[in-house]
Amino acid sequence: MEIRIGFVDSPRELDLELEEADQAELAQTVDAAMADSGRLWWVTDKKGRRVGISTSRVAYVVVGAQKEERRVGFGA
Repeated sequence: MEIRIGFVDSPRELDLELEEADQAELAQTVDAAMADSGRLWWVTDKKGRRVGISTSRVAYVVVGAQKEERRVGFGA
């Protein structure tokens, strides 16, 4: 499953691919992490990397986001 996280005052997003999980369960985990804005939310991606995200700087989280197919050329 893929999640996309946007940050305050930053035009870039963080895209993470996670192990398959229930979207509702993941949304509850995000809610719990965002409840305390002074801490780090630790996420482990599909490759086993751990990412610490400052909850005070998160603008939005998209759960189950699909990667957009990049098209190249004049037919795009």
